[in-house]
Amino acid sequence: MVRLYEACALEGNDLAIGSRYVNGVNVVNWPMGRVLMSYLAGKYVRLFTGMPINDPTAGFKCYRRKVLETLNLDKIKFVGYAFQIEMKFEAWMHGFKIKEVTIIFTDRTKGQSKMSIDIFKEALFGVIEIKLKSYFKQYKLVN
Repeated sequence: MVRLYEACALEGNDLAIGSRYVNGVNVVNWPMGRVLMSYLAGKYVRLFTGMPINDPTAGFKCYRRKVLETLNLDKIKFVGYAFQIEMKFEAWMHGFKIKEVTIIFTDRTKGQSKMSIDIFKEALFGVIEIKLKSYFKQYKLVN
């Protein structure tokens, strides 16, 4: 999406996130239970980590090259939604400039959600693990 690219290339952000939750809830064709789970997951992550991102599980984003070169990608552990959280948390802890860009998210018309109980548990407990590990890790501040 052009607005994500512009947030990085023209506005000087290091990570731009296509966010469903910057201005309320911007989702189309989701069941209420899924909206609540996603929205509350973001609140949980924000509360537990202190990370000022409204949509930490968002998969629509733009990273500047220097972010990906700074993060030790071999140390990124998670694979489900926790992966999305872990990447954003690492970028934030390194001091990269992050901007959330409002998007209207429309549910897929083909395929199926990858959500499972294992992915849910990984995200729930992974947030705790990510935060605890951060107390014992050195972060090279870039900004």
